[in-house]
Amino acid sequence: MAEAVKKATRDAYGETLVALGAEYPDLVVLDADLAGATKTGMFRKAYPDRFFNCGIAEQNLMGVAAGLAASGKKVFASTFAMFAAGRAFEQIRNSIGYPHLPVKIGATHAGISVGEDGATHQCCEDIALMRTIPGMTIINPADAVEAEKAIRAVVDFNGPVYMRFGRMAVPVIFDDSHKFEIGKGVQLKEGNDVTIIATGLMVNEALIAAEQLKNEGISARVINMVTIKPIDREIIIKAARETGAIVTAEEHSIIGGLGGAVAETVCETVPVPVLRVGVEDTFGKSGPAAEVLKVFGLTAENIIAKAKQAVSLKK
Repeated sequence: MAEAVKKATRDAYGETLVALGAEYPDLVVLDADLAGATKTGMFRKAYPDRFFNCGIAEQNLMGVAAGLAASGKKVFASTFAMFAAGRAFEQIRNSIGYPHLPVKIGATHAGISVGEDGATHQCCEDIALMRTIPGMTIINPADAVEAEKAIRAVVDFNGPVYMRFGRMAVPVIFDDSHKFEIGKGVQLKEGNDVTIIATGLMVNEALIAAEQLKNEGISARVINMVTIKPIDREIIIKAARETGAIVTAEEHSIIGGLGGAVAETVCETVPVPVLRVGVEDTFGKSGPAAEVLKVFGLTAENIIAKAKQAVSLKK
């Protein structure tokens, strides 16, 4: 079996911005002196007059983005997730979220898969932070194809959007026929015993886990929750009712992220066991990305273990 093609979602971000630049003459891109890493350098090369490097001043970056959006520009503001959601939280909340401005925040290098950059740059709290801002939409693509479709979907979206992209190359799961809709989860596999709800790079691990569980006689449904806010309550409730057990998987803290959002929905509607795969209440560690993911249990093997445990907890 041939190895899957791999591509980083941040690469799709840069390429799609260039394509959109040709379609939207009022589209501008801002960065915080990280254009090479965030891949907005592609846009800078193609449209230098519509690219603004705000320097290592992320709070100012978000303020400038808010001003440009208020003046009618289509704005993408980019930096690492740690600096966007973390360092510039107040500016995003008050200057973008409060007036509900259509700034699209392209946060790259999210999660622990930035590897050697270590705990200071491994942002596993950004989804939790952005979820608390009223009216903020949060999108976490599973692969490069979904990333492109999501970016195209938000360019005309009337409101702030936090888009989460990764540093490392991940398997390309989807093809051009893949449908993306803001606020909708996508069921990728049918199953009756347990549901695995995953987001970002953990979607591929969920698919691997489902295949292995099948060999052990456990039928696992897999849902790709690409939009984490607003979350697709309908698909979650349906899964809870039909399978009676849920496992969530995310490259984020188990506190306040996808697992929290799913648990809140299930607890309010159809209480069933919900177990979470993600980063526990701890900081990351420096090391090769693939090894760091294993150390923190962000693997198909851990999803399988949690799925078996969830099934055992069913009444």
